[in-house]
Amino acid sequence: MATLTRAEREGAFIATKEHRRFVEFATAVRRHRTIGLCFGPAGVGKTLSARRFAHWDQVEPLIEDPRRSDPAAAAARAVLDRSRTLFHTPTVMGTLRDLRETLQARVDRVDMRIDEHHHRGETGWLVSWDSFVELLIFDESERLSTAALEFIRDRFDRTGVGVILIGMPGMEKRLARFPQLYSRVGFAHHYRTLQGDELAFVLTRHWRRLGLELDDADFTDAQAIASIARITGGNFRLLHRLFVQIGRILRINGLTAITDDVVHAARSTLVIGAT
Repeated sequence: MATLTRAEREGAFIATKEHRRFVEFATAVRRHRTIGLCFGPAGVGKTLSARRFAHWDQVEPLIEDPRRSDPAAAAARAVLDRSRTLFHTPTVMGTLRDLRETLQARVDRVDMRIDEHHHRGETGWLVSWDSFVELLIFDESERLSTAALEFIRDRFDRTGVGVILIGMPGMEKRLARFPQLYSRVGFAHHYRTLQGDELAFVLTRHWRRLGLELDDADFTDAQAIASIARITGGNFRLLHRLFVQIGRILRINGLTAITDDVVHAARSTLVIGAT
């Protein structure tokens, strides 16, 4: 979901079973201070779940602009104190030096903001020598070089911070080639596409957002559901993109029902491969 804006991420979020499983997985990695691997196809919701777990849409503006002092900043500091989590996306072709400096700068900012929360209204305090950060989440981990992975492993060994690496299927096989890192992996989470009742639940939510009611006993709705399931394969991101176009088509044409023709018209506007 990294390509979505903040408003789109918040609008697209649905607490699915896969998200709840991710929360359990991330909580365990943080509690046990181990390394966790999360892998799954593009668009299933890995990034969205990770950002949600870290409350990153709320706290990132505070990390990027530490001078903020509005009520929202105070609330974000409190949230950051509870989550103790840093979400980071490595840059494409970034060097080890970039990762080391950027990561340390962000960890320092998180520590400062949490320390400010603990000492709000006070002046002249010293930040603790121990970092408050308990979990580092690295999205798009395929971008990490061998040297970067070794740096993360070394930081894990030295600080005891929990680490989650998020990537595409097969990342676990790549990491298996680094025994010093792989031997420290405590949990793995395969983030899967939506299926069965959960897909039906998500589709019901999308119908309601368009001001419609989904009736699986209605042939028109059942036909539309079958087409959507076939087109998207239960991919969370594709579902969101498809329904954005479905909503646009309904508004333009003054329609009040999602039909098979509407679904295929929406699909024709998207580049999503063969179905």
